[in-house]
Amino acid sequence: MSEPADLSTEARVLLVSTLVGSRLDHDLGHRLHHMEHDGTVETVRLETRDMTRRRLRVVTDRGTACLIALPRSEQLFDGAILLLEPGRAIVVRALEQAWLRLRPASLPDALQLGYAAGNLHWKVRFDAGDVEVALEAPRQAYLDRVRDLISEGRVAVVGAVD
Repeated sequence: MSEPADLSTEARVLLVSTLVGSRLDHDLGHRLHHMEHDGTVETVRLETRDMTRRRLRVVTDRGTACLIALPRSEQLFDGAILLLEPGRAIVVRALEQAWLRLRPASLPDALQLGYAAGNLHWKVRFDAGDVEVALEAPRQAYLDRVRDLISEGRVAVVGAVD
């Protein structure tokens, strides 16, 4: 006769079947900011290549075991919120920062892109006239925010930066 399975470990695993949202969302980001000051935010650090996985086991920086099982309609990203409850949050962070490179067509376009990036609180850096945006949400979310500048030919998507 076999020994009964030890369910105590499995009972402490947090199942994540959907994402709460992005840390860049104004309201969610505001809540996380205050929680970070209180020391109640846990972090899951993932390799960039693991962001495309829908099912994986991870452990937060504070030892919370999580089983992530997302539907096909959702994907992990840097800044994804896995859990947000009173007194506790779990956020995904990429080990390597991914960057989106945007090239303004002119100085006025650069000013408009910079103004938009500032208002959206994007983390940016500059390289040879290009604006590199730190991807802390899905890439498409950033492109959607500057869609008009791109469609008008005022900003070109140069690509990703390693």
